[in-house]
Amino acid sequence: MLYRKLGKTNEKVSVLGFGCMRLPIIGEDQTKIDEEKAIQIIRHAIDEGVNYIDTAYPYHGTSLKTGGESEPLVAKALKDGYRERVKIATKMPCWLIKSREDMDKYLNEQLVRLETDCIDFYLAHSVNAATWPMIKNAGIAEFMDQAISDGRIKYAGFSFHDKVDLFKEIIDYYDWSFCQIQYNYMDEDFQAGTEGLKYAAEKGLGIVVMEPLRGGKLATNLPVEVETIFNNSEIKRSPVEWALKWIWNHPEVSIALSGMTTMEQVVENLKITSSARANSLEKRDFEIFEKVIAVFKERIKVSCTACGYCLPCPSKVNIPGCFRYYNDFYIYGNPETNDPTQSMYFSQVGPKQRASNCIECGKCEEHCPQGLPIRAELKKVKDLFEKSLS
Repeated sequence: MLYRKLGKTNEKVSVLGFGCMRLPIIGEDQTKIDEEKAIQIIRHAIDEGVNYIDTAYPYHGTSLKTGGESEPLVAKALKDGYRERVKIATKMPCWLIKSREDMDKYLNEQLVRLETDCIDFYLAHSVNAATWPMIKNAGIAEFMDQAISDGRIKYAGFSFHDKVDLFKEIIDYYDWSFCQIQYNYMDEDFQAGTEGLKYAAEKGLGIVVMEPLRGGKLATNLPVEVETIFNNSEIKRSPVEWALKWIWNHPEVSIALSGMTTMEQVVENLKITSSARANSLEKRDFEIFEKVIAVFKERIKVSCTACGYCLPCPSKVNIPGCFRYYNDFYIYGNPETNDPTQSMYFSQVGPKQRASNCIECGKCEEHCPQGLPIRAELKKVKDLFEKSLS
């Protein structure tokens, strides 16, 4: 395992972090984590050198308003001496913060859920134009200072989902130790992007990257054109390796988080870390990326990463599921033929979960980290897949 310093904290962290948002589950219920498998893959990663475990208050829950099952599972996985071998990162649910007292309430609850006296890396979760004024006015700076002073956390940070100008404003507001941004070879100009990456690095912040595989879209079921480009390159790498090496090529990045679900994914990612060095890509590598990016940009309709923040929908619409098959139709299918994606939509998205059930209340858009016009896009999904039913 290779390690890098996490900004001005000077903590040495593994280049691969274990994201606990997509742990193996039993059936289709996200709250029913397969504990045996989850603990097995987390501990295997730690045994192989991973020392950064990332979770959050709502992960593997039924709602953004209640605590999910990820934090308690992490506590179980880190028993038997594993806690002392890792750094825990978790996040304060900013959308639930109304007062300074709320911040202490959730942090103290998370300490209990994680069965630890101190959280190594504590983040304000999913900071954007809506949540930033809320936590700023509630006293986020004073809270972070106090939590560090009394030993409940070691380092303060934030995860970000909005425009780069706001990102810079937040960085300049407080003496953060680190930040977490969405970044991959398809998202150089999205949200904080490369501009924000460099700005944070110049300020000495450690940088943790989420969605390096764009919710798995850069790893599996790639368009034939993309597979051909990779297969015809002189250097043979899997799509996952291409994507992760692009991230680690940036010296500003300390950690790439991967939401690993299976042992096979853990083993593959661990193997790739052996060559996770900054500035290791060459001109020919970037020429490959340019070709691949061009193919994807021509096909993608909705930039949804299936993070689930838009759920639960008051009308029970499976928003990520609708967008998944909508994108799949254009990315992997052939719109000019009788593509099987439509039948997959009807078989995998239940009648009450389909786009036609949207009542346009807009609650999903309030929570969407990508700032997507979800209501307008769901109309397009309806027109594509459900027009024949009307």
